[in-house]
Amino acid sequence: MMQVLPIQSGATTTKEFPSSGRLIVLTGPSGVGKGTLLRALLQRHPELYYSVSMTTRSPRPGEINGKHYYFVSRAKFEQLVAQREFLEWAEFAGNYYGTPREAVLNQVGSGKLVVLEIELEGARQIRTSFPSAHSIFILPPSFDELEKRIRGRAQDSEAAIARRLQRAQEEIKAADEFDIKIVNDDFETTVKALEADLFG
Repeated sequence: MMQVLPIQSGATTTKEFPSSGRLIVLTGPSGVGKGTLLRALLQRHPELYYSVSMTTRSPRPGEINGKHYYFVSRAKFEQLVAQREFLEWAEFAGNYYGTPREAVLNQVGSGKLVVLEIELEGARQIRTSFPSAHSIFILPPSFDELEKRIRGRAQDSEAAIARRLQRAQEEIKAADEFDIKIVNDDFETTVKALEADLFG
């Protein structure tokens, strides 16, 4: 049974960001390659600021606390929700994910291009609170290819894979809500399309 949290899932409404900085929201279904694309962008454009999300899921092999995610307990996460410490947060595949708000606001306020890699629910919250945020949806070349990628990671149980695929179908239907859609078919082509969108 899911625990009831102190406040409802949602973003904390705050003032619109100053024009000097910019918030970029990158989303897409699980397994589409968001993380790999973002790592390539950050390597090529160190001026980008990546906002590290917080999660209650266990680290995957090779993941480092504070670099890939901040890994915390459910109790700690719920405490931070109650204290309104998240810009957005949501539950996905049985775990909580959220964006710590203070670091993002500070970086955008200082004129940085800040990138969030978040799930659909979080992206919707950001769009509601910050209409000027630029949203990008990454699509797979096909649903069959997406399933192949998720299974190829060999990181999830069959039940978890089934949940991710069901969720992916719902998320793909929401792609038209975003400012731009990019199909991640050829990796290098996709990175260049992201660069063109972000840097003109």
